[in-house]
Order: sequence, then C-alpha cells, then structure tokens
Amino acid sequence: MKIIEKNLPQGFVKVVPDSPDDLWHLYNVIYQGDEVYAYSSRAIKSDTEASRPKSGERMSAFMGVKVISVGWDKFLGKLRVHGTICHAPDVIPTGAHHTLSIALNQQVTIVKKDWPKHLLDRLTRASETEKPLLIISIDDEGFAIAETKQYGVDIRVEERMRLPGKHEADKRVEATKGYFKRAMTSLNQLWAPHHNAIVIVGAGFVKGEFASYLSEEAKEMNKSVADVKSVNNGGTSGIYEALRSGVLLKASHRLRIVDETETMEEVMKRLGKGEGTVTYGLSAVENAVIMGAVEKLVVADTTLRDADENQRLKLEELMHQVEKRNAPITVVSTEHEAGAKLTALGGIAALLRFPVYRDTPTQS
Repeated sequence: MKIIEKNLPQGFVKVVPDSPDDLWHLYNVIYQGDEVYAYSSRAIKSDTEASRPKSGERMSAFMGVKVISVGWDKFLGKLRVHGTICHAPDVIPTGAHHTLSIALNQQVTIVKKDWPKHLLDRLTRASETEKPLLIISIDDEGFAIAETKQYGVDIRVEERMRLPGKHEADKRVEATKGYFKRAMTSLNQLWAPHHNAIVIVGAGFVKGEFASYLSEEAKEMNKSVADVKSVNNGGTSGIYEALRSGVLLKASHRLRIVDETETMEEVMKRLGKGEGTVTYGLSAVENAVIMGAVEKLVVADTTLRDADENQRLKLEELMHQVEKRNAPITVVSTEHEAGAKLTALGGIAALLRFPVYRDTPTQS
C-alpha cells in the first residue's frame, strides 16, 4: 500500500493499493457513509425526441460516491464500492447509484468525518512491505502448503497419500523419494517468484527427512527454510495447529495473523480456566473499560465493518478510551480460525488487568 497523501484536517487519505492484501485492508477501512473518489467509467445515455433513450458510449471520469456498501472478492482480487454519486462531470447525474471497481495500482481517495487511530494504524501497517510466509505441513499421509496473508492463510496445495509401512523398507524408500519430489516441486512453484521464507512442520520424522531432502536437492530454496517444527497433525490441520501454537514466531515475529491467533488462544485459555481476567460481549467489555480493567481489547473486523453508524461510533469511542489508557487493541480478521472463535463470543472480548466477576452472563 502506498500512502500518497494524508490530510486529516480535511478528512481525506489518498492511497494506492499494490497487492491483493491491500484491497482487503481497504475493505475493512471504508465504511458506509464515507466518500470514496477514484477514476471510473459509466455509460452515458442519450435521449432525443426522435428516438427512445439508448445507451451511448462509456465515459471515463474522476468520480466520487457516498458509500452504501463495500464488497471484496478475495478469489478474483476485486474491491467494489457501491454508493450514490456525489461528484462527477455534469453529464453524469449526481445522486444516481454507481459502483467504483477498485483495481491494484489505482489511486483511491477516502474521506471520513473522523479517522479513528486504529484505521490509520492499519493503513500504516499495510504500507510496510511484508513478504508472505510459506508453510508446508508434511507427514507420511500427505502434505499441504499454505501462504500467509494479512487476512489469514491461503491453502494453496493439498495432497493426500500413504507411504508404505516401515516393514516394507525398499518400497518405502522409493515411494518417499517420489513423494518428496512432488512436495518439493509444489513448494518451488510458490517459492520461486519472491523467495519467501519457508517453515516446515509435521508429525513424526517425515518433516525432518523432507528438510534433509531439500538441503540436498534444492540448495537455493533450502536457504529460505527459516524453521522446522513439530506439530501433532499433518496436512491442513498441522498448518492451523502451527498458527495456534506459536511455532511460526521465529520465522515471522511481526506477522499479523500470528499475533491475532496468539491473542485469541490466550482469550480461550483464560475462559477455559474460568479466570476472571477475561470477558466478552459488548456490555461486559464496556463495563471493563469503564472500570479501567482492560489489558488488551480484541475486536473482530466484521464487528466494526458491519455495524451501523451509531453502533460503530459507540465501538470507536470504546476503543478510544482503551487507547487513552495505553492498552493495545487487536482487530482480528474473520478470514481465519481466530476470527471465527471471536465471532462465536460476540465479536468483541478483552483481556483484563484484574478480575472482574459478574453475576449476569457476560455475552450481550
């Protein structure tokens, strides 16, 4: 993400998204009621006395819309901002509905009545270049390869198979070579464009054997292996286990998804132990904020994005009060497992500095 200009007194920020992750960030930054400006095209209808109205040529112009809804398609890599036209050339009627289709490397201007700190922080983080991490989870029943995204993990390859048992040593050795070659080829296709860091995880001895195979057969790619770690499962389950257990920290200590997953694991651990130093649900969290008890506030991105204006203002005031007390805020993406857990708790939770017990249920 390139931040071109930031003018908070006038309420606007100009940015250029340069990766699919950036479109996801904008999806979470642009709210209903904002104004968004970008170049767009629209069919201009002509109407004469001698003919019925008909569509004319499409016209490209710098246009602005007052936002009604925002849509993000992570598979097609597209962001669509729908609203009513508030700025356009005279031939285009203001007030008409229009959708801005935001593409990569296209400048976008976002205007808000007020820019909350957490949204500015999000844009700043997005402007800091961060290579995705490749995770291969492998055992003797198959492998999966995932690429970390700032919104979660993207499972890129998954292959199930079963190696011959240890009692069939000759068959196992030959089958393992072919198996490792397929895994290496799949990994190389994802690694080659950007030479991303690689973490190898898995159960048993297979992960170590695969790491040794890479060191002999793919010396350049092997230089990108940041860590080899044990987990209890292979395949996709092993990847999610690696995220939950924190084994990726050495390879990517600044990776946002790891922080989000760790935070939610701490929330779930305290809940599981019945500790009073955690609470969830809007009313319970609001009470904890009033008492000055919040150690860390945890909010799902959908809780903010899908709220109506009054609810959002209430949430952002809550976040402002937390920030005034120097407590951190983690906005968790609902595109991965940690976000799903937080959604099940009502979309908002807090880790507390001291116990706050209540007789009434904490979920609102």
